[in-house]
Amino acid sequence: MSQRIFGLVLLLISIGLGIVAWTYHAPFSYEPVGPRAYPLLLLTLTGLGAIYLLIKGGEIDHGEEGPLTSHVLLKIGLCVLIMVLYAAFFETLGFVISSALFGVAMSRLYGGRWVASVIAGVLLSIGLYLLFDKILDVPLPLGLLSALEN
Repeated sequence: MSQRIFGLVLLLISIGLGIVAWTYHAPFSYEPVGPRAYPLLLLTLTGLGAIYLLIKGGEIDHGEEGPLTSHVLLKIGLCVLIMVLYAAFFETLGFVISSALFGVAMSRLYGGRWVASVIAGVLLSIGLYLLFDKILDVPLPLGLLSALEN
């Protein structure tokens, strides 16, 4: 039941933030799709996850220790550290390299095998770069790869 309640709250928050993002208009725009495309995409994915929680429901058995074991707290701390490092090196390394490193690190943190983590991280970063920079015309920093730019 708690997952369904969380899913409902998350869905309502996603809808509310989606309304705010949809009505947002920046005084200037340097990209054709405007500043609301990325938040709307993330909120759509969050809303789909919330709908999944509503449908799936169920309870999670955390055992005797509860949900916040030392192992879980360590993973949360490492996850936050990886996100801070991603933000810190985003401009310097560029979107593709920093996103690939982020994807590999997160995949490994949650049990992915090395080969699968590297392949997924690289393909995801290149795919997202092509989506945002080439298709949606949202400029992303190339960083170390700027020499490859036409």
